[in-house]
Amino acid sequence: MRGLVTKLKHIVTALVAVLVLALPLAAQAPVAHLQGNRAETLNRLFAELADPENRTWRRSEADIRRLWSQSGSAAMDLLMKRGEAALDAADNELAIEHLTALTDHAPDFAEGWHLRAVALYKAGKVGPAVADLQHVLALEPRHWTALSGLGTILEDIGSRARALDAYRASLALHPHQDAVKDAVARLERELTGVSL
Repeated sequence: MRGLVTKLKHIVTALVAVLVLALPLAAQAPVAHLQGNRAETLNRLFAELADPENRTWRRSEADIRRLWSQSGSAAMDLLMKRGEAALDAADNELAIEHLTALTDHAPDFAEGWHLRAVALYKAGKVGPAVADLQHVLALEPRHWTALSGLGTILEDIGSRARALDAYRASLALHPHQDAVKDAVARLERELTGVSL
């Protein structure tokens, strides 16, 4: 069993290494795959959200989440709602089924990958969760929740310096996340004197 855990940690670490290399670019990447006004709207909202002095950041965050949740298809939206309902009911396997159907039929819909990553992680399937986070960040490099989720996974597998990088990238995009700020402060204290 110990050998299996060690192999899993090596696989996840390799997957994560690919993601961590892209972290410095995440805060600067525009939404390239979107058309017209939606891309412009997201770019404006992300600029508002990234401003630490912005007092209306909650509105910007809610608007981004609303846009992220729009798949463009009623059938895909239904699969997402069913996946979310299964997650809320702690039925991770059912959530994975619904969200796998969603990612199969809408592979360019980042939020489908993100929700499935959450379900996979909750089901203890860390490697597949990291792979799904890779899809999320390829489609939407500014997905602060995917970055903070990656930080959580990295902490879980003992890769604290990389977790700190992921959390910092998330905060660069959304500096109003108290839990992520706390994680950064905790890891900075833990890593003081340790070469990053």
